[in-house]
Amino acid sequence: MSRVQLALNVDDLDASITFYSKLFGVEPAKVKDGYANFAIAEPPLKLVLIENPSKGGSINHLGVEVESSDTVQAEITRLTDAGLFTQEQINTTCCFATQDKVWVTGPAGEQWEVYTVLADADTFGTSPESLAASPCC
Repeated sequence: MSRVQLALNVDDLDASITFYSKLFGVEPAKVKDGYANFAIAEPPLKLVLIENPSKGGSINHLGVEVESSDTVQAEITRLTDAGLFTQEQINTTCCFATQDKVWVTGPAGEQWEVYTVLADADTFGTSPESLAASPCC
C-alpha cells in the first residue's frame, strides 16, 4: 500500500472534519486536539488537517505513506543517489504516531516526506513547537 498524503492548514478543525467527511464519505481515522487525519481508500489519500488559524486553506506539507521501514530506507537511498538532500527521521514521534521518514524539499520550498507509521502515540511530536509551527507528520 502506498498513497499520497496532503496535509492542510485549517482555520476551524471541526468545520473541516465535517466538510471532508461529507466530501470523501468517510469519518476521520484519528482526531486529536488541533489535528485529524483521514485514511481514504478511494482515491487512495491520507488527508491530514492541522488547525492553524489564519493560515486555513494552505498546504502544510505533502507526503507519500509507504508500507514499511524497508521502503523508507530504499527511498532514502534512491533520493540520495538522485542528488537530493535528505533529512532522515527514524523512530520519531510526529502527528500522534511513531514513524520512520525522510524529508526532501522541492524547488519552491515545498516539504515532502516519505514515511511509514510504526505505532500510535499520545503526543503530536517530540518537539515543543506547536502543531502548525513546522511540519513533522
